[in-house]
Amino acid sequence: MEEQRLWNRNYNKVMVTNFCLYFAFYITMPLLPLYLSEHFGATKDTIGAVLAGYSITALLVRPFSGYVVDSFNRKKVLLLCLAANCLFMGSYLIAGSLFLFTVFRTLHGGPFGACTVANSTAAIDVLHPSRRNEGIGFYGLSNNIATAIAPSIGIFIYQQTQCFEWLFWIALAVSLTGLIADSLVEIPLKEIVKNKEKISLDRFFLTNGWLIGVNVVLVGFCYGVISNYLAIYGKEMLGITNGTGTFFLILSSGLIASRLIGNRTLKKGLIARNCGLGLMLSSIGYGTFVFVQNPIGYYGSALLIGLGNGHLWPAFQNMMIGVAHHNERGTANSTLLTSWDLGIGFGVLSGGFIAEHIGYHHAFLVMFLMHCLATLLFYTGTKNFFEKRKLAQ
Repeated sequence: MEEQRLWNRNYNKVMVTNFCLYFAFYITMPLLPLYLSEHFGATKDTIGAVLAGYSITALLVRPFSGYVVDSFNRKKVLLLCLAANCLFMGSYLIAGSLFLFTVFRTLHGGPFGACTVANSTAAIDVLHPSRRNEGIGFYGLSNNIATAIAPSIGIFIYQQTQCFEWLFWIALAVSLTGLIADSLVEIPLKEIVKNKEKISLDRFFLTNGWLIGVNVVLVGFCYGVISNYLAIYGKEMLGITNGTGTFFLILSSGLIASRLIGNRTLKKGLIARNCGLGLMLSSIGYGTFVFVQNPIGYYGSALLIGLGNGHLWPAFQNMMIGVAHHNERGTANSTLLTSWDLGIGFGVLSGGFIAEHIGYHHAFLVMFLMHCLATLLFYTGTKNFFEKRKLAQ
């Protein structure tokens, strides 16, 4: 039957939308600091503050978006979020001052954060229960591919045109493509159970998956450190001046490869095995980055971290969904993404503080130790926590 196939029509459309969401975001991301500097004369501190506003808003909105997705018609919520995302994507074209750009950029984090929750929930809804584990694993491939190719495409287009507006127009067109794709998705209607109890924490955070969330925070911390301070560290410690793009291209390749390989075990329901393998690979990768201070260690760690994260991320998502009822899927997805955002935020702040006072090497050493702690927590607590609480889907 069509609905029992993994690559059914509705799932394919949701995948296209997810690709469009991340492609539109990442095609402009590496060039925004240059745009703010050249067009508005923004200083480095100001640029950091402007770009941070987007992440803060996304973090604040995600817990509430999970509640909204679970409490109202999911397709209507999804289309409304995607339409708002397109509106703010187009707003960059009319931002004539740094103040307006800052306002638009900060507000844009809201619909983007909500879109990631709503669309990933739609992907789960259109999958047959027997294909859900592998379907969640493949779903992440769409944003992995987008984040792998979009920055390079954006840089190439800018080098050829020397025009930032072209990038904003392309991002808007891609966003609209995602909106059109999801407007054609048929999401199964589910009875919305109205919770008449007072508003409580479990309406916005999946309390049944709290330890899984803690584990994701620790993993996100490590990615926050390496993704934000990689370029400076590579230049100052290893003399690698133009290797950041290559590092993330290799990392993305590892992500894609491991998702394709790991889906075989996810299909068999071996979620904990996939997660454990991913955590160990990533720990080895972070250790390689810290202790093998040469180009081989630098690029080799990217592959190992990519392979590890490609295994552990869909596993953690399956675990979070596995301890949630069907009317809590939006909350489960928002809990996962919020935990990841919190981890990245702590990683950025802590990494900068440590680097400022005792150096980048110590910041990355803390990163490695935190990932070892994440691996230890999984095997001593999170694995059994999940097995005891997982529900029959």
